[in-house]
Amino acid sequence: MSAQIKLVDVVDSRITSFLETRSDEMGVISPDLEHILAYANSMLRSGKRFRARFCYWGWRAIDQDPESDPLGGLETLEDASPVISLATSLEVFHAAALVHDDIMDNSDTRRGLPAAHKAFERIHRDRSYAGTPDHFGASTALLLGDLLLAWSDDLLTEALATLPADIVSTTRAQFSTMRQEVTLGQYLDIHEEAAWFHHGENERLERALRVVTYKSAKYSMEAPLLIGASLAGATADHLSDLSSFGLPLGIAFQLRDDVLGVFGDSEVTGKPAGDDLREGKRTVLVALAEASMPASAKGVFNELLGDRTLNPEQIDVMQSTLRDTGALDEVEGMIQHYADTAMDALESAQITDSARSELRRLADAVTKRNA
Repeated sequence: MSAQIKLVDVVDSRITSFLETRSDEMGVISPDLEHILAYANSMLRSGKRFRARFCYWGWRAIDQDPESDPLGGLETLEDASPVISLATSLEVFHAAALVHDDIMDNSDTRRGLPAAHKAFERIHRDRSYAGTPDHFGASTALLLGDLLLAWSDDLLTEALATLPADIVSTTRAQFSTMRQEVTLGQYLDIHEEAAWFHHGENERLERALRVVTYKSAKYSMEAPLLIGASLAGATADHLSDLSSFGLPLGIAFQLRDDVLGVFGDSEVTGKPAGDDLREGKRTVLVALAEASMPASAKGVFNELLGDRTLNPEQIDVMQSTLRDTGALDEVEGMIQHYADTAMDALESAQITDSARSELRRLADAVTKRNA
């Protein structure tokens, strides 16, 4: 069994153990917290663990003694090493970001299940609570996202508890940078949806790429690599090499996500087909399509974009428009370009051969979503 497969199992086990501890603590406070814990359990116990995997292989990218690999014989959580807690922290942070993102996007689903705020709305209705379901749902989901952020920091603190001060300082700094960038990137996403028409068409592609970079690309691939490498005592050159690989890969990853948000199979994405069109996402795909549309078609497209009531036939028409303008082909070309850039950087990076081999495989997985 490969180290990567073992890592996913170990992170899953670490999440289970962590949630059991939090369950005991929350049970002492009040049984009314049960539905918050239940949703946290359902959300945290699924996923491909890409961020945990990049964190681990960022750590392994720096010259490590094979005997120090925690996956060599990790059978119980008492043996959990700092890198496992750190990788788990990133998965919990990711869950927090998804909860908050779904509130802001007013998404109905996440991974094929009701989004957190929708799940809590249902609880409100089922129990005939006072007030409005939507306020209860959004408020509870907001607090769940905040709680997950706090739990992520708890795991980060645990990971760094016994390490030298310089390692603690550099790793925390990388983690702090990630948190700031993804929060500001999320704002930029909201801002573009509101201010899209306040900027010229010649600016929109650049602005959409900025959202891609800071909302998703950096925290999905680059930051986990740098955080894991910092834990291993990486030099500035190591970090630069990993950044040159991780950032373009993260952009390719998010561009693929944008394509799936419009054209993806709902059984694969866990969201309804064309959901990004209903949510009015101003993506690179949309920016490229608008630049090639005649004025009349552009008016109709923008009138439909963001309409929550879009039916399958309207989605089909919008998908055809995105294809016919050549925007879909352009984005596919961009995905390949950024993936190639990442792979070129990986081949020349000053990292261990084992990490290079696994990161090569992971890069293929995140751009094609086949693992």
